Amino acid sequence: MSNLLNNRVNATATAAQVTAVKAAFQTILTNLPFLVGLTADERKSLITIDVSNKAFTEDAINAAVNNPTLVPSYLSVANMQSDLTLFTQLDEISGLANQLCERIEDTKMLAGSEAYSVALALYKSFGSAADAGVQGADSIVDQLKKRFPSNSSTGTTAAPPAPVQ
Repeated sequence: MSNLLNNRVNATATAAQVTAVKAAFQTILTNLPFLVGLTADERKSLITIDVSNKAFTEDAINAAVNNPTLVPSYLSVANMQSDLTLFTQLDEISGLANQLCERIEDTKMLAGSEAYSVALALYKSFGSAADAGVQGADSIVDQLKKRFPSNSSTGTTAAPPAPVQ
């Protein structure tokens, strides 16, 4: 939870850092040109592999390799092995990518929360200044209150949520 006096993240990325990160993502895409995109329907229709399914698949590959005369000619054990190897490789990479994405999302959430909390505190402060008759505060409050829904029947603006302390 954000505390107005405890700014947990106080950083910005330089333009060079953003460019380097974008280039790194492009490098990943260049090094994995076989990555595909699925539609939502395709994702729903595919059977998925988990720990027990992976063990089953490995056992089936071993059985096929050790008993090639029992493998129908229309099934490719080599393709199956390749697919399982790629699955294992991407499983490791996706774990790292998920950890990175979680940290990016968490940092983004925290930075946004901190900025918004201070904005709400400022809005409240500007409102107090307007109530006290400080010159210019009314126009600031009028500008900022446009961001909050108004009650059409009474013509009043809903109060913003209180900033998190």
